[in-house]
Amino acid sequence: MTRKLALALVAATALAATGTAALADDAFVPKQAGHIMLQVRATDVSPDAGNAILAAGAPTGLKADVSDSYVPTLGIDYFFTDHIAAELVLGTSYHKVKAVGTGVNVEAYDTWVVPPVLTLQYHFAPKARFSPYLGAGINYMLFYSGKNKNGFTTKLDDGFGTALQAGFDYGLGGRWSANVDVKKVFFNTTAKINGGALTSSVDLDPWVVSAGVGYKF
Repeated sequence: MTRKLALALVAATALAATGTAALADDAFVPKQAGHIMLQVRATDVSPDAGNAILAAGAPTGLKADVSDSYVPTLGIDYFFTDHIAAELVLGTSYHKVKAVGTGVNVEAYDTWVVPPVLTLQYHFAPKARFSPYLGAGINYMLFYSGKNKNGFTTKLDDGFGTALQAGFDYGLGGRWSANVDVKKVFFNTTAKINGGALTSSVDLDPWVVSAGVGYKF
């Protein structure tokens, strides 16, 4: 997690350095009520799963592992006041679900997921070039286009979760900005394998670490 955040900070710093030079002649436009901000980001979705797989309620010695996914995402912010905004984050990610244990590493399921996140944010310094914010909200996990692997049949339940958010924008010039954003999503799903012969209550709880650029309308 620390390494991923460091990479996002490096990416944002590079964007800020090059963007500020390129847009030096454009007057900086601060955040304000009524603005819509479009954020285009490169994102790492990193699930924190590792829950036990059970057979008839008893431990099997195996755990459910879910792979990371690196994807583009889109954020749409609306500023109700200079300080308060709502953001809708859209994207889709691809994950491999494995059963892992001592000497075991078997892929059971591949799936796509649409995990829209809606947060309410507070922006601490909307008039400054460096403008940090905090947010909290909800998300929905919708699994689709799943493929069973290695003789397993797997079903994951869709559902709602919650999210915390922290990040900052750095004004590049004009209406452009660089952005670093980190979200922690809390979501639990039930995995039913081979018709329920095996089950796991999977706490996906992904870290969502992003860096990108924004534009205010």
